[in-house]
Amino acid sequence: YLAKKHNMVLVVPVYEQEMTGLYYNTAAVIDHKGQYLGKYRKHHIPHCHPGFWEKFYFTPGDLGFPSFQTRYAKVSALVCWDQWFPEGARSAALSGAQILIYPTAIGWIPNEPKLIAGQQREAWELIQRSHAVANGVYVASVNRVGREGRIKFWGNSFVAGPFGEIVAHADGEREEILLANCDLGRTEKIRQSWP
Repeated sequence: YLAKKHNMVLVVPVYEQEMTGLYYNTAAVIDHKGQYLGKYRKHHIPHCHPGFWEKFYFTPGDLGFPSFQTRYAKVSALVCWDQWFPEGARSAALSGAQILIYPTAIGWIPNEPKLIAGQQREAWELIQRSHAVANGVYVASVNRVGREGRIKFWGNSFVAGPFGEIVAHADGEREEILLANCDLGRTEKIRQSWP
């Protein structure tokens, strides 16, 4: 309904139950007319800190790294922890994706030293900007703000261009709508000149 009403493409993260006991961290892609185009199931499941013990409730994805042709661009939706690994970004780009979209919920755990916390947030941005450079695509990284339990999400959603440049950047403390112009013709030129 919302996609059609606002003439936009939506990437909607959902907690998918395939059957009893089998759950996926999934992102559905909805086109501008409200048509469901398909889904992506998160492949890499973290199990590293309290609040990020996802192996207790998610199964690794089994659908590969699909891209979806929307009215505006060919997009691939990868999810959160997948951002730390190059395979998904590369596979999506090879299937024609012009924009990689990473819905994310990442932040600081309690009592983390400030230096390490800052380095982690910088690494989170750097790895996704690297995907943009390595694959000649735009990368849209969407992250929560605020708190849930003891985790403080660091926000800072951004869009990076094909050379890793920041095209748009959101705040780290408040919710906001982030708009970015993505010149899709540029991705084709960069892929030809910087293959």
